[in-house]
Amino acid sequence: MDKWQQDFWETVQTVADEVERFFEGVTEIADSFVEFTEETIEQVQYFIITEVDEYLQEITEPISDFDWNFEDILDDEFESSFPYPVEATAQNNPACIGCQHYHGQVYNGNLLVCAMHPHGRDDDNCPDWEKQELDF
Repeated sequence: MDKWQQDFWETVQTVADEVERFFEGVTEIADSFVEFTEETIEQVQYFIITEVDEYLQEITEPISDFDWNFEDILDDEFESSFPYPVEATAQNNPACIGCQHYHGQVYNGNLLVCAMHPHGRDDDNCPDWEKQELDF
């Protein structure tokens, strides 16, 4: 081989070695940057999670205390606001026993006996009484 060809191949080999070293250096720098970025992200994430957790605890503690007190205060009122049935008996609304118009629901502490006589009859007879029909 001629001298110039040998010099050419040595130069090509030197350039290839230098390019390889350059990319190895770039790879090391990139790896260092990625590692630094990951550490920074972990620290920021930990800080944010800690701060948000503390903030949420500060907010929710008074609210949870208020909810428990609120439930204790309104428990009786809340339960009484739901309608519940009351049967006609000999002591309460005897004229309505067996009548198909008898409603007998208590709303907010007020008994609705029927549409014709919302508060019930004072005596044992009702002019609007009709026998209750049984559906099977």
